[in-house]
Amino acid sequence: MRTLLVADLHLSSETPEINQGFYRYLEQTAKGADSLYILGDLFDAWIGDDLLDTPHPLSIIAQEVIKRLRQLSSNGTAIHFLHGNRDFLIGERFITACQGNLLPEAQTVELQGVPVLILHGDSLCTKDEAYMAFRQQSRDPQWQAQILALPLEQRLELAKSLRMQSGSANANKAEEIMDVTHDEVVALMERFGVTTMIHGHTHRPKVHDLTVEDVPAKRFVLGDWDALHGWDVVIEQTAEHSAMPILRQFSLNSPP
Repeated sequence: MRTLLVADLHLSSETPEINQGFYRYLEQTAKGADSLYILGDLFDAWIGDDLLDTPHPLSIIAQEVIKRLRQLSSNGTAIHFLHGNRDFLIGERFITACQGNLLPEAQTVELQGVPVLILHGDSLCTKDEAYMAFRQQSRDPQWQAQILALPLEQRLELAKSLRMQSGSANANKAEEIMDVTHDEVVALMERFGVTTMIHGHTHRPKVHDLTVEDVPAKRFVLGDWDALHGWDVVIEQTAEHSAMPILRQFSLNSPP
């Protein structure tokens, strides 16, 4: 009985090592798992499911991802997605093609008997006012419809421009602004009534100990994948041990 969670792979035509490492992870690590949760930013940028109809390099990668996730799903592993800040335009067409399930942006799930609050994590960065304003705009269905109505090439250029703007803006932001707001974390965990949270987004992998309503709690932060290493959280239940989340870093050449 095993559940896996990953985030922030940022797959693109410029990440061949990560792409191949993810395929290897699906073949070796995810094989036989009860479920796989992808907590946002599977792709470095996603500008609409109609990308799948083009010969664009990312489309070729996406088709390979779809094929492998569909095979995993057909073999009994449930595939769950959350939107990230880079791939919030992933739609039902892509999700359905993967035989997956799209979850709300913050969701409580029971994983191997452990109640866990899962989310991408960007909604927790409330001190970054400029990003939070963009986040509110970009999640608006009307705004998304206007963007998706643009020609594909224009959307590709827009995504490129937004990435450049984001990189430039982040370079001038204080570290604490780009991390989660502790009070927001505690308030959200209290609202959902859990003592375990798992998210990505910040690219700061760590297990944080905290207190929620006078009860010890933990926040697991998934790391972003790079050319050498990947990150996941595994929750495994055995006859000898009760389930407990474990944050892991591993080599892309030999995933666990």
